[in-house]
Amino acid sequence: MQRFVLALMLSAILAPFASAGEWVNLFNGKNLDNWIQKNGTATYRIEGNAITGKTTPGSPNSFLCTKKLYGNFELEFEVKVHNQLNSGVQIRSQTKPIAKGKKEKFGRVNGPQVEIEASGAKGAEAGYVYGEATGRGWLTTKDRLKPHKVMKDGDWNKFRVVANGPKIETWINGKKIETLVDEPIFKTHPKGFIGLQVHGVGNRGPFEVSWRNIRLKEIE
Repeated sequence: MQRFVLALMLSAILAPFASAGEWVNLFNGKNLDNWIQKNGTATYRIEGNAITGKTTPGSPNSFLCTKKLYGNFELEFEVKVHNQLNSGVQIRSQTKPIAKGKKEKFGRVNGPQVEIEASGAKGAEAGYVYGEATGRGWLTTKDRLKPHKVMKDGDWNKFRVVANGPKIETWINGKKIETLVDEPIFKTHPKGFIGLQVHGVGNRGPFEVSWRNIRLKEIE
């Protein structure tokens, strides 16, 4: 019995560091030991089998980030977002150096972001790729940046993201949204953390966004 319990404990500890080709649950459903918050003062809590982020007044963008870095991978997750909150998931992301004289623990999070946004009446840009704090704005080209209503407002939506070399592909609820080939962003951000964003909302809110069934498979 003791050996069985020890095996389970070792499995839980080593799960986020499984080898390429295996699906790994990034959230163990119990704690956030494999994650670390960078930037902002939004709160993150465990709610059932999900991670829920909640806005706080006056906070800039907040990110709950994996401690491990990933390069080429397939990522899947489900998300439910308030219809007045913009969110996203950072991939291959980094932090900038802390400016001299600043007391922040981490520099500004930057890198490719897969957009999360409720469809609303006019549709939205969910699933397209934004260059968070890269100075480039949308990485998705203007001719492809067309609002759509694939997101089911007020409900869970399944995202799939494949990042392999300079190509980033996204799907929402089984529908292909984006195929981005961007050599410059791959050159600057070939590898990095996964980050769950709670967007700053000024003094509005509070609003919440939740993620569940977050899993990743590295590509060799």
